[in-house]
Amino acid sequence: MSRAVVEMRDRFRGAIITPGDEAYERSRRVYNAMIDRRPEVIFRAADAVDVREAVRYARETGLDLAVRGGGHSVPGFGTCDGVVIDLSDMRAVRVDPWARTARAGGGATWGDFNAATYPFGLATTGGIISTTGVAGLTLGGGIGHLTRAYGLSCDNLLSADVVTADGDLLLASTRQNEDLFWALRGGGGNFGIVTSFEFRLHPVKDIYGGLLFFDLRDAGDVLRFYREFIADAPERFSGFPAFQIAPPLPFIPEARHGEPMLAFVTCWAGPPAEGEALIDRIGEVAPVVAESIGVMPYPALNTAFDQLVPPGLQHYWKTAFAGELTDDAIRVHLEHGPQVPVVNSTMHIYPINGACGRVAPDATAFACRDANFATVIAGMWPDPIDNEHNIRWVRDYYAALAPASDQAGYINFMAGDDQGRVKASFRQNYDRLARLKRRYDPGNLFHVNQNIAPAPAAG
Repeated sequence: MSRAVVEMRDRFRGAIITPGDEAYERSRRVYNAMIDRRPEVIFRAADAVDVREAVRYARETGLDLAVRGGGHSVPGFGTCDGVVIDLSDMRAVRVDPWARTARAGGGATWGDFNAATYPFGLATTGGIISTTGVAGLTLGGGIGHLTRAYGLSCDNLLSADVVTADGDLLLASTRQNEDLFWALRGGGGNFGIVTSFEFRLHPVKDIYGGLLFFDLRDAGDVLRFYREFIADAPERFSGFPAFQIAPPLPFIPEARHGEPMLAFVTCWAGPPAEGEALIDRIGEVAPVVAESIGVMPYPALNTAFDQLVPPGLQHYWKTAFAGELTDDAIRVHLEHGPQVPVVNSTMHIYPINGACGRVAPDATAFACRDANFATVIAGMWPDPIDNEHNIRWVRDYYAALAPASDQAGYINFMAGDDQGRVKASFRQNYDRLARLKRRYDPGNLFHVNQNIAPAPAAG
């Protein structure tokens, strides 16, 4: 153990974990089991003061620095072979039901967040999986079940406590450090470590929705219906089609378990009777093989896929934005989607029109406000022996879809080999982000991410 680490123990309140410690093997592992890094030191911070100390340590030693919030980063950006700052002990969520706001620690998951807000009948846009971290999702934009009604997660961010590369703790909001606040809303983890997030909440408690499954022979009809239906559907409705191998769920006929199908995930955040009428329209497009639809707590929908994607799977994903779901795109989906290799893997086409699209493209760092659809091809599987075959499925699918898609993509769904797409994904906002990167992190300390390089100094 280095002398610098020994000295850190005198002023660090959380746990400091190094190779040889009993907790090291467990603490170094991340959500994507394909990622195998051996950090020199893991600082499991207890509070923002700990984060400041750990940032200074990384800067002074010159080691690579990775920041872990929920730990869900598919490219494994929550770890490296240098310094890891782990926020997983900073998970508290405090709700102010009268102001309709909530403040979440930098290590909180959306499961933590929803558990705190649901008793008050309140929610904000979170992820599709409850174990996803609040931090990573929000900093990259934040697509979820409530996006059409209430915008992205970052659109609902009111303020953030941020530790910058020089170790300062700043409050960023529309009234303080406004430029930093602008960059945090979609710019990823490039500008500092957010130790707490304050969100606007909305009156959402129980939703009406669930899952429909269709035969593959009807997938084209469902996809064509979806693109027309979602264009002007009431904004409290969100739903997306998915190619999915039927899991062994009790509402799916046993004889159909293990068969690839087109699933449709639905969420109506309004009066149940109105939601039932809307979702019935989807069920009328083609015969429904199986369904599980009804009134449920919003957090229940947010956990619906958790068992399919436990920690420890192999992950490789690709993503694309599109303004339209064209006939060419649908042909690609009908060719590649049914080849989904295992029950954990999937393809989702999220709708991001509605409230998200009414925000100006330069109002936040998230620039792709004209996109109506965000597609993710999510390769997830348990056995590394299948890596080559399953990665090829994702890459071939994405390559075929690219001509019918925008060059930009959703940075939260990008793979580790997508760095070349970062500039295009921020569009007209990239130059401003690069200038702010130069201001807040000129040495690019925060580079283990979909990286924005600091702009060259003037002159």
